[in-house]
Amino acid sequence: MDGESLRGHGARLSASPILDQLVERAHGLAADGRAILGITGPPGSGKSTLAALLADHLGAEGVAVANVPMDGFHLADDALVRLGRRGRKGAIDTFDGDGYLALLRRVRSETDRTVYAPAFERTIEQPIAGSIAVEPATRLVVTEGNYLLAEAEPWPAVRAALDAVWYCDADDELRLARLVARHVQFGKPEPEARRWVEQVDEVNTRLIVVTRATADLVIDMAALESA
Repeated sequence: MDGESLRGHGARLSASPILDQLVERAHGLAADGRAILGITGPPGSGKSTLAALLADHLGAEGVAVANVPMDGFHLADDALVRLGRRGRKGAIDTFDGDGYLALLRRVRSETDRTVYAPAFERTIEQPIAGSIAVEPATRLVVTEGNYLLAEAEPWPAVRAALDAVWYCDADDELRLARLVARHVQFGKPEPEARRWVEQVDEVNTRLIVVTRATADLVIDMAALESA
């Protein structure tokens, strides 16, 4: 069964009412203690943007939020070269899924101490260990990534470690344009960026879109982002 959808009906909702609803839902998740919210969707669908918006708005309401992206569990390039997978960086097998699961479980159980998580630095395209602090006061951990609803191991256990998973549903034309622009921004010539999007990112997308129906909430990103 499809998850609930949050989108404009008839007259399109502006971004503010939809964002207000999302902030309220996220706030509710953490009402009884620390919660972990997953945000998923294809590359370029707006996951990082939504995670940052939620953190900013909840923080303004006095809710301590930590933003812990799955991308911190990218395998380093040296490992990918050794595995012969450097040209498919971003595919499901180029992440340390077990390490990510272990972190989520620590975040859930170790609420009396600071838990440190890795970040992903796009300027060098590498994970950086110990970059993000999940403090004892943190009530909501927002974690975004491509494969939170995937069926391959260990991803079902990742899903079980999350209180809810929201899926970002984005216009493909805009999503692809953003991906190309992102790759160019971080160093790829435009022809190489377009090739990477077609031959790598969109291969990954086909694996991700089939998980949409298992999300708890599907968000119309065009409605969220419209003024």
